[in-house]
Amino acid sequence: AQSVTQLDSQVSVSEGDIVLLRCNYSSSFSPNLFWYVQYPNQGLQLLLKYTSGPTLVKGINGFEAEFKKSETSFHLTKASAHVSDAAEYFCAVSDTVPETAGELNTNLLRC
Repeated sequence: AQSVTQLDSQVSVSEGDIVLLRCNYSSSFSPNLFWYVQYPNQGLQLLLKYTSGPTLVKGINGFEAEFKKSETSFHLTKASAHVSDAAEYFCAVSDTVPETAGELNTNLLRC
């Protein structure tokens, strides 16, 4: 079984601020971890994902996330917020074992 917890339901930042959206996961196996973004009136878009290899993952629009197994975390960061980053961000986990469901959780970023 697996789950994700996003520790902040809403994050407000000013333009130019550092963005931090926290996500912790629980998984019985080696996890695949994902961040999705949903801009207003648009569908979900994959921002970045971790499956294996280097633990620092760079995504689109300057976002990155680091897989920290010891902390069971996959926090999303960006060095400088832009007004266009205002959206809902979803952290998701899926076990690498076939045919197991994943879990998706969300929080809101306001700029």
